[in-house]
Amino acid sequence: MLSHAIERGVLVVTVHDDPGIDGRADLVLDIEGLVRAYQPAPVVIVLEEPAAGPAGLSVVLRVHRACNALGVLLSAVTSSAPARRLLEANAETGTTRLIIHARADIAVATAALAAVA
Repeated sequence: MLSHAIERGVLVVTVHDDPGIDGRADLVLDIEGLVRAYQPAPVVIVLEEPAAGPAGLSVVLRVHRACNALGVLLSAVTSSAPARRLLEANAETGTTRLIIHARADIAVATAALAAVA
């Protein structure tokens, strides 16, 4: 359901499957653990097609709240335009804005540049 890698100093977490309502909390905890282990590295969450449903979007929004509290930059990637619009509309407007992309390579490059700046 979940894999991760470090690319250009950015933690890239890929969610492969829909976590479903019951799997949301566990997935959030898993991702938050990775964020804490690699902080202050920026994070990119890639939602593959099956994961871009309501439960997957909820996971991203919950992780975004945690990243805000830690001061960690978070970007989300999904090829689904409706999912990107939902993330944009529901993201917290706290200290760090949720950055939303359609492509993972652009998200990683942008996050890597932001980390250096």
